[in-house]
Amino acid sequence: MTTARPDAPGHRPGAPIASHASRRPVDVATQHQVEQFLFAEAQLLDEHRYDEWITLFSEDVRYWAPTRRTLTHRERDKEVAAGNETAFFDDDIGFLRGRVRRLTSGVSLAEEPPSRTRRLITNVRVTRNEDDSLGVASNFSVYRSRLERHQDWFIGERFDVLRPVAEDSTGHPFLIAARKIVLEQTTLLAPSISVML
Repeated sequence: MTTARPDAPGHRPGAPIASHASRRPVDVATQHQVEQFLFAEAQLLDEHRYDEWITLFSEDVRYWAPTRRTLTHRERDKEVAAGNETAFFDDDIGFLRGRVRRLTSGVSLAEEPPSRTRRLITNVRVTRNEDDSLGVASNFSVYRSRLERHQDWFIGERFDVLRPVAEDSTGHPFLIAARKIVLEQTTLLAPSISVML
């Protein structure tokens, strides 16, 4: 195990993560299970089932979206902000629960009435880390229709760390221990990111 870089998905100071060399491919059954988990998560969000969605996260989760800049080809490795730099949001489980409370309260100005959304999750790549967690990279597209005329698209790549758990009454085989969301936009044209990515 190595110490995480500040920009590693789910990094908290001093937290260990598996190095690239210790990641192993997964079998077809695990790949399918992960894909079905991500698709089920997307459905929970599109159906506004936020109280169920929040149960998919571990207590130590980091859910964050670093900002990005447009740089020259030779500087592209610095395009996405590091873990200790600026972010569109950088939430722990307490902040996520607060966002869910606002979304379900009926008093969130940005989401009352609620937006209509549709999420597409594609290009799911799964590897197994040294600690038996799963590193999952996927592409996403989130379409939002707000009120009568407003439309937004959020497109990018997500980097998740999934921890296998014994299936409970929710029927979900994983907890999301970390999620790093890298949007393609450098400047967001949407008035807010009031929907979950």
